[in-house]
Amino acid sequence: MSNPKVVETLKIAIIMEHRAMSLYSTVAGQTQSAEVRRIFELMAVEEKTHIEFLSKQLSGYQKTQSFEKLSYPEDTAAGQVAQIVLSKKIIEAVSGAGFEAAAISAAIDLETKSIEAYSARAEEATDKNEKELYKWLADWERGHHKMLIELNRELTEKVWYDNNFWPF
Repeated sequence: MSNPKVVETLKIAIIMEHRAMSLYSTVAGQTQSAEVRRIFELMAVEEKTHIEFLSKQLSGYQKTQSFEKLSYPEDTAAGQVAQIVLSKKIIEAVSGAGFEAAAISAAIDLETKSIEAYSARAEEATDKNEKELYKWLADWERGHHKMLIELNRELTEKVWYDNNFWPF
């Protein structure tokens, strides 16, 4: 018999990933900035990968009451996204108070919640493969979070500079 908490956790994780993918796809579809579009398209693809892994684990768990040992891909987009995020071009393309900045803030919140949920489940899990799955997801989301925080910091500094908010 399957553990209802495990099944519920997997279902909630799939929903969280769908929400993130939806947000990232929406931003990519609505932004006028090619750089912002590329960042959010890459992140949406990564969230889709998470959904696929979580769905496979859910299906397997419901059949066998255990987690499969999966081979997890590396976060291949992290370097690409980091290069875009750290470019001056993207900071110039995004208004600190515009749609993209609001989406970045919302994305930070989504990633924070994902990290917290995955880290907590990794701590609670007794199945080695389940623990590995949630650690992998938490680490991957930490990468997203770090990039979004850096982008938000750069945008905030730009707004401060543009509006003479610096104390000196």
